[in-house]
Amino acid sequence: MNNRYGYVRVAAAVPRVHIADAQRNAEGALKIMEDAFKEGVEVVVMPELSLVGYTCGDMVLQNKLLSDAERALAWLMQQTEEIPTIGIVGLPVVFADRLYNCAAIFGQGVLWGIVPKSYIPNYGEFSELRWWVSGYSIKERMIRFAGQEAPFGSDLLFDIHGVEFGVEICEDMWVPVPPSSMQAVQGAKLLFNLSASPESVCKHDYLISLIAEQSSRTMSAYVYASSGHGESSSDLVFAGNAVIAELGRVLGVSERFVRNDRMVIADIDVEYISTRRTARNTFYYPEAPEMRVVEIEVDEILYQGDVRRHIEPLYFVPEDEAARDIHCREVFAIQSAGLAQRLEHTGCKNVVMGISGGLDSTLALLAVCDTYDLLGLDRKGIIGVTMPGFGTSDRTYQNALIMMRELGCTLREISIKDACEQHFKDIGLNAEERSVAYENSQARERTQILMDVANMCGGMVVGTGDMSELALGWATYNGDQMSMYGINSSVPKTLVRYMVEWYAKNRAEGALQRSLLDVVDTPVSPELLPTNEDDTIAQKTEDLVGPYDLHDFFLYCTLRRRYAPAKIAMLAGLAFEDVYDKATIIKWLKVFFRRFFSQQFKRSAMPDGPKVGAVGLSPRGDLHMPSDAQERAWLQEVTDMEQELDALL
Repeated sequence: MNNRYGYVRVAAAVPRVHIADAQRNAEGALKIMEDAFKEGVEVVVMPELSLVGYTCGDMVLQNKLLSDAERALAWLMQQTEEIPTIGIVGLPVVFADRLYNCAAIFGQGVLWGIVPKSYIPNYGEFSELRWWVSGYSIKERMIRFAGQEAPFGSDLLFDIHGVEFGVEICEDMWVPVPPSSMQAVQGAKLLFNLSASPESVCKHDYLISLIAEQSSRTMSAYVYASSGHGESSSDLVFAGNAVIAELGRVLGVSERFVRNDRMVIADIDVEYISTRRTARNTFYYPEAPEMRVVEIEVDEILYQGDVRRHIEPLYFVPEDEAARDIHCREVFAIQSAGLAQRLEHTGCKNVVMGISGGLDSTLALLAVCDTYDLLGLDRKGIIGVTMPGFGTSDRTYQNALIMMRELGCTLREISIKDACEQHFKDIGLNAEERSVAYENSQARERTQILMDVANMCGGMVVGTGDMSELALGWATYNGDQMSMYGINSSVPKTLVRYMVEWYAKNRAEGALQRSLLDVVDTPVSPELLPTNEDDTIAQKTEDLVGPYDLHDFFLYCTLRRRYAPAKIAMLAGLAFEDVYDKATIIKWLKVFFRRFFSQQFKRSAMPDGPKVGAVGLSPRGDLHMPSDAQERAWLQEVTDMEQELDALL
């Protein structure tokens, strides 16, 4: 186990099976075990009845085959005495003169336990009652098998280096309440399934969805291995499925219909599984049966930094284009539904919003337009106010005008320059110093204008700030931090950009489309400092607070996954290895924690807004955080692990 970061490496393997030849199958299993150990795998599961073949039929009633299977397991355990990888293989076992379809769990020469199949199918091609007896009621029993005494029954969990796992067999997963569900509520974070499920048209996709769903419902990792090459084709064909899923997400799937051994490997984030369960106080079942926990004592397999799973750099943005399309549609729908409810409740027919020509106000404007269409309201009720200031560039100014005209909104232009200059004189501010007061007074002037215009028309001010800015506190208190409804308040900056681009490509054309795409390409800026001599933007947000792709990564890992700083830094190094070096990641991670902790007071006073994803910052819902929480321990961990990160990356 990667103790530093909470991963367990597992594998689902599909070796070639030789029908009724237990010794050859054991030799194949040995090769799998050796390969798994070389890859740092801690537990590897093989298919149902993998030591004899699932399609043996009446041959499993032959004493010769039964004794061969027992001897083959004993030989396999002897050959793996020096291998700390835990193996799970399938074989027939006779207990109290009854025949059971079983999984044997072994490692470093020890038989740690045998789990019988609980549910024996008797329909269609699955007519197994001819041979097998259900092991569902076998509890608290021991068995003498393969020269060793071991726990036997359906009440077994196994603990390897502090992580518990459970085992079920094929049909057990397909029943209304699978054994793995009970195993999970009793503590198993890893669930292994030995299967022999024949292939049929369209079955594969359903199987994958079933495995993913079971891993989601049980808040676990589900590791599935099913028979393939070598099984009899008398009536059925076996494709050899190896699948690993974690918390509803598929981490790996083997190629099917391959005529050689294959193995799917993944690192399971058991720390995250535990965190998710802890946060979900409904993860229990009072009537769950008590289970025996077998503590497996094998050498620990240590690995550092070599994480066998894909690390998404943009957690908030689906990587698949089709999924991203659905994602954008749903976020717009959620935003519109939330604002529509608020408008109906308050009786407001007018919405007032500041339109800067930047990403956030553009997304907010598009969502408000959708809301008006949903309610059947005239878009003229959307009062878009552009408020040029000292740092407004012609590029953003023109984009703001074009968008409002093309979308059919009411356009108002109110310059803040004169008002701000008078305010500077009133408070005795030297405008040449370009101080924080110089910048924030502009943001507050704009908010005052919006609020007063809303009062004049009986309207509602819709805020445009996004979740990433709220996380960093990159908003002026009682300035752009305040509104009557924050429509973007749970949309992160990385997703804002994709949503505006999606709208441009899917729902806009002509001048509107060109303007939206230019907004996407414009540097993120509050435009509070004067522009350069060539009228380009001088104040670029990401130069000041850091790249938003990194900050959104940090935000997701901190709030959704609740990772410690060291793990966040390590994963960021892997996710952005071709983009940012270690020093850059560490620098901005420190900035993230400093700002995230110190700026909570702004989030404590944030207005209502619709939650659209798994992460939110609302003090009324997702983030109950004191404004005086200290960041020192988080920053110290980042500092302490800088040298370690050098070695990892």
